[in-house]
Amino acid sequence: MSLSSKRKRKALALLSGGLDSTLAAKLIMDQGILVEGIGFITPFSHCLEGKSCAAAKVASRLGLRLRIVDVGEKYFRLVENPLHGYGKHLNPCIDCRIFQLSKAKEYAAEIHADFIITGEVLDQRPMSQHLKALTLIERETCLEGRILRPLSARLLPETDAEQKGWVDGKSLLDIHGRSRRRQMELAKSLGVTDYPSPAGGCLLTDPIFSARLKDLIESEKTLNPRSVSLLRIGRHFRLGQNKIVVGRNEEENRRLMELKNPRDYFFEVSDYASPTTLLLGPESEEAIRIAASITARYSDAPGDKVLVKFGRQSLDRSFIVFPLQDEDIAKMRVG
Repeated sequence: MSLSSKRKRKALALLSGGLDSTLAAKLIMDQGILVEGIGFITPFSHCLEGKSCAAAKVASRLGLRLRIVDVGEKYFRLVENPLHGYGKHLNPCIDCRIFQLSKAKEYAAEIHADFIITGEVLDQRPMSQHLKALTLIERETCLEGRILRPLSARLLPETDAEQKGWVDGKSLLDIHGRSRRRQMELAKSLGVTDYPSPAGGCLLTDPIFSARLKDLIESEKTLNPRSVSLLRIGRHFRLGQNKIVVGRNEEENRRLMELKNPRDYFFEVSDYASPTTLLLGPESEEAIRIAASITARYSDAPGDKVLVKFGRQSLDRSFIVFPLQDEDIAKMRVG
């Protein structure tokens, strides 16, 4: 096939902003194929908290047109009850991939892309990147033969793009496993620099965040944007039906007040450096006193008795409390 005929083909690349998806897109671009990108923002993406989207940075460097899809609250239902279960933590990787590829399939049809590219590497991730899982994902999305994984293509069944000669199969790779040595070597040879560490951009793989999310799902059943946003902030404690969230610094104190709703109590210690504490859930004197005692513990107030002010709209009430001891705090801590 001539280079000119190749240029008439178009591919849609799933871009996470990581090294693998960057290399996959670059390999196909270098074959003279027009590549566009699609990236996803979920309620569990790091870039929600004001950090620039890594996929947008990659697209800018590669000169790709990029569609960013904010999946919004639809993603909550997937996380609450994933059809194919969770990974090591609360990461529903197979369901997530099916969700993303279904959206990519819709956009590929819109832009008349001939096939889809991903940066997946065979056996890199134990839940979603072994052959059985990759086959399942293709079947569930009705994308059999239409997903090209350039980094591992020579180890996988041939796709339509390979069989029809749209891509040069000899230029595709046979990378597998969790080592990133070959990807780093390839990045150097292709001039790809400034790529992130392999830690990933999904909070669902973080053990502390996942513990908080599990507690939230078990306690409240249905996720919502505010409850998930709060999971990113501060220290978390569970007292029956009540959640207590304690800011760790001035920025977290500010964010807690931004996320506070009129039903929540908030607590502070006057005249000393103090966290802002939110008390969520049903009102009870026990919950208020414990929240006040935790606030006292994390403040700089000296002595065994601390005046803690609290209220719903303003700090118009107060208690003198004993700071809660660390061993008692540990029993309530979540994540």
